[in-house]
Amino acid sequence: MPNYQWDHIHLRSADPEATAQWFEKMLDAQVIRSMQQGKPRIDLKLGGQNVFIAPVGPSDKVNAPPVTPYQGLDHFGLAVSNVDAVVADLKKKGVEFTMEPNNPRPGIRICFMRGPQGISIELLDRDPKYT
Repeated sequence: MPNYQWDHIHLRSADPEATAQWFEKMLDAQVIRSMQQGKPRIDLKLGGQNVFIAPVGPSDKVNAPPVTPYQGLDHFGLAVSNVDAVVADLKKKGVEFTMEPNNPRPGIRICFMRGPQGISIELLDRDPKYT
């Protein structure tokens, strides 16, 4: 059986710079700027994961972002410690939360926030004694 490992998440954005700045400001992502095929490229490093941001131009045939919840890829999750303190800090920065912190079962506390282009991002605080 092949060994599958995560390589990247790929986002599309009409404003890659604003998207990158949001992830940098709100989630402390590292912004990586480079050139690819003679064009500027913006990538992120977030929680050890590669996040590629592809520009979407007015003439590109790309659908508008869906409104959550929807079928297909619904959200991505980031592990944090002390989710309540993290949420308080993000709210001060202006992040919109679609679900406040709660405990869906013993040993885990979660919440959801809205990122650029309506991206749904979950924050998870797992108690190690339940894993």
